[in-house]
Formats: sequence, C-alpha cells, structure tokens
Amino acid sequence: MTDERGGPDEVLDEKSFHMMVALAPGPMHGYAIRQEVEKRTEGAVRLWPATLYGLLSELAERHLIEPAESPGGPDDDPRRRYYALTAVGRRALVAEATRLEGLARLARLKLSLGEAGS
Repeated sequence: MTDERGGPDEVLDEKSFHMMVALAPGPMHGYAIRQEVEKRTEGAVRLWPATLYGLLSELAERHLIEPAESPGGPDDDPRRRYYALTAVGRRALVAEATRLEGLARLARLKLSLGEAGS
C-alpha cells in the first residue's frame, strides 16, 4: 500500500524509475538527468522536455525527489535547478528495483521451464 507521500511500495513507471536511478548517486539538473537516462538506455528511453519537467514536478509532489543545492563551479549555470532523491524516494527506488528483480527472476524461471517442456 502507499500513502499520500509516496511510500516505498509505490510502483514507478519506467521513465520515473530511470530518472530516479540517475539521481541515486547525487543531485543533478534536469538536462543532465535526460542525458544520463538516454545514454544508459542507449536511447530506448527518451525524455522530451515536457515529459522530463512534468515528471520532475510529479515526483516532487509525491515527495520522492526534492530541490537540491547547486554544486556551483565554473561550468554551473545559475538558472539550472538541481534535484535529489529524498529518503522516501530512495526507499521507493530500492523497493521498485527489488520488485523488478523478482519479476525478471520469475520470467527466467518460467522461460527455463518452457524450454524443458519443449
């Protein structure tokens, strides 16, 4: 079950999951999240700006991510908004990764049983 604050039992859609995985190591700005997701998925998951910023807003409303401090530095643009996982978001990400691992295990088991029955 979930609560209104986005508890760890909450199922994440594919794009939200990938965005949260990108944020797992630390804060990032929106465009960097987009680049990371597209690189990691070899372009299979594309985050167009409307989708990206809509999901960032939704994840923040669900208390899974929150605004973060800019790291500063010579390459930083002050207009960028940074985001980080919340503690609730980190638990939700762990729970979703565990759920997906279980589904993958089940699929491999069923496939191996199907091969044995062929």
